[in-house]
Amino acid sequence: MPALPQTLLIDADDTLWENNVYFERAIADFISFLNHREFTREQVREVINDVERDCILRHGYGLTSFAHALVDTFERLSREPLTPALKETIHGFAHTIAAQPVEIIAGVPETLAYLDERQHHLILVTKGDFTEQTGKVERSGLKEYFAAVEVVPEKDPPTYRDLARRYELDPEITWMVGNSPKSDINPALAAGLNAVFVPHDQTWVLEHEDVPHPAAVNQKLLVLDRFADLQRHF
Repeated sequence: MPALPQTLLIDADDTLWENNVYFERAIADFISFLNHREFTREQVREVINDVERDCILRHGYGLTSFAHALVDTFERLSREPLTPALKETIHGFAHTIAAQPVEIIAGVPETLAYLDERQHHLILVTKGDFTEQTGKVERSGLKEYFAAVEVVPEKDPPTYRDLARRYELDPEITWMVGNSPKSDINPALAAGLNAVFVPHDQTWVLEHEDVPHPAAVNQKLLVLDRFADLQRHF
């Protein structure tokens, strides 16, 4: 693998720190609260997934959108009218996520320090609500390792092409590192960059996609078991 300094665009949620596990707990609590008499828990979850897709289009990513999704799901499935008290309770499931500490994934600080010492160019690239994401970056204690922090509304090929243009990145030595096929790996490859896929067993279901082989001959895709394995390749 390359010995020369590389540019690593690094995802945050579920790559550097735990994130979706808290949403899964909130969803499980909401489904128990709803206690639907006809739908199974799995069927309720499918409705939540569909509603979340709609809410993302209207509200973007983040806790506000998630809270809207839970309220909309309640209104869609419950025979009980939505009262202000019920709405506050449902919002509470989302707000518990904001109270969670930033739980760094094992090996991340040491690996970032290693990459920094080897003079790799590190840029944190995360999507979602600007205040929420920058707050997590600040609380994580990892900001010092990054030359820049980018919070984008969506991760798609135009976003990666724009990042490459603004930072004057050479695609041959630029890699997107992350756990999401939909947001990190596939759009980065489509934009002509290399990618490092670090799967996470709690990756959000709406981020699941098949990961194809790179289309271009000079593109590279790595699949690693852990973030710390970057030390074996860079």
